[in-house]
Amino acid sequence: MLAIAALALGACGQTPAQPAGDRPRVVASTSIVADVVRQIGGDKIALSTLVPVGTDAHSFAPAPQDVVTISEAQIVFVNGAGYEAFLEPLLKSAGGSAELIELAKGITLREMSAQELAADDDHADEGHADEAGHDHSGDDPHTWTDPNNVKYWTSAISESLSRIDPTNAGFYAANAEAYNIKLSELDAWAAQEFATIPPAQRLLVTDHAVFGYLADRYGLTQVGTIIPGGSSAAEASAQDLAALQDQIRSLGVKAIFVGNVSNPSMAERLAQDTGVKLVTVLTESLTPPDGPGATYIDYMRSNVSTIVGALR
Repeated sequence: MLAIAALALGACGQTPAQPAGDRPRVVASTSIVADVVRQIGGDKIALSTLVPVGTDAHSFAPAPQDVVTISEAQIVFVNGAGYEAFLEPLLKSAGGSAELIELAKGITLREMSAQELAADDDHADEGHADEAGHDHSGDDPHTWTDPNNVKYWTSAISESLSRIDPTNAGFYAANAEAYNIKLSELDAWAAQEFATIPPAQRLLVTDHAVFGYLADRYGLTQVGTIIPGGSSAAEASAQDLAALQDQIRSLGVKAIFVGNVSNPSMAERLAQDTGVKLVTVLTESLTPPDGPGATYIDYMRSNVSTIVGALR
């Protein structure tokens, strides 16, 4: 990474980047984070996104240009809570003086159950490090699947942008207030939709443990996951898959949900073996503008409608 940084920064010195004028230079880790930042910052900020649309942040590998982007930023907004495993070495390589804002800070993180971490029995209670040395505790990082958590994001974004750009503080505060109203409306609508499913049918089987906050908020149960833990980069064992098959059959699970940026092969095999339908949902990324999840609110509405339709 250091070698990449040296090459990239050298290249940057030969070909200066386009100036952002007087607008704050802001970086967001993922398309989901970027959309919420955009709702608050509007055209007052120059916003870049690290993980492209349609890419899984769990397996994202930074490019040389990402080092340059970070080195020139004033603020970097991330979900945090251990989600962006690629970030620490990237920040070290980039240098610069960017302020890192972890949007999950202040949110009470849910602890993933032993069942959600079951395939990693040696570390289910203590967390573990991946090959990059990033620590994974039992805390669920997918905070955005409950829109009430995103209200913490809007507050942190508004306060941070106002600090570096006090001239537009009123603009950021007004946008945050307006967006929070939309988040409340989204939450109320989602609650009504999930209430139409009989409680005994509100059972989620997913490719990895991504919908914990959504499940807690709207009365669903995460029965199990194909891949252990909260990262789609992990691996499942044959023993775990067999146990999950038994659960699906015994509980009468209606659907298996697989993320749009995940490899569906194991989910497809599980669906075939159990005779349960396989349903694609949006997980780690928004979609292109012409897709069902072009914004965070679109993303949530699409997922709620898809899950409700599959479980009824």
